[in-house]
Amino acid sequence: MRQINFFYGVLTSFVVFMTSASAAPMGFKDSWMVMGDTSKNFQELAFNYATTANDAFGLSVSGMESHHSMRQQNVEAVYTRKVARWNMPNAQANIWFIGGIGSTTGNTFEGSRLTTSPGVQMDYETTRIYVMGSTRVYTGEGPTSTINTLRLGGSFYEVHYDQPQPWLIVEARRMNFVSRQYEITPMLRVIHNRYFIELGANMSGQPRFNFMYNY
Repeated sequence: MRQINFFYGVLTSFVVFMTSASAAPMGFKDSWMVMGDTSKNFQELAFNYATTANDAFGLSVSGMESHHSMRQQNVEAVYTRKVARWNMPNAQANIWFIGGIGSTTGNTFEGSRLTTSPGVQMDYETTRIYVMGSTRVYTGEGPTSTINTLRLGGSFYEVHYDQPQPWLIVEARRMNFVSRQYEITPMLRVIHNRYFIELGANMSGQPRFNFMYNY
């Protein structure tokens, strides 16, 4: 009976992971992940390769533009580490470390600067609820730039793990290089086994598009 309960718990956790909001910034061992995020003031394209179930290495190219036309571009090598995971009967929680090192250029200074960007992400998800909070600090020569993000989401209905599932996601994000205010963006997310896409607009009507594909 204990063995049956154990395998049932593993199977349930797997189904929850595959049909939930999939907040993970890396995939399973030996998988590639490609991610994109684009809006008026922030763009990022990143990919990584999971060398183990807990570690991934990759590359990120991103850019930010403030309301005062200040621009900053970052090219980084990025390391992702799954610090902790809790598999519950109908839920999953994670803590991730995401850190980068690379070069920053911009129109407020000459040349390029060495930048490091340590960050942490925490998430909790079921087949119907998704909560995520993260912070990332870009620091080096000159001003420090911080991105703080909080996401809340809910699915419209439950599906089997091999079916696409729609979610409503509301994000609050503050990028102090762009603005001192939080940007609120509701988005529709459609997620499947290996991908998700998000489409929405912030309270100023500026569009936002995100995607992830894991293979």
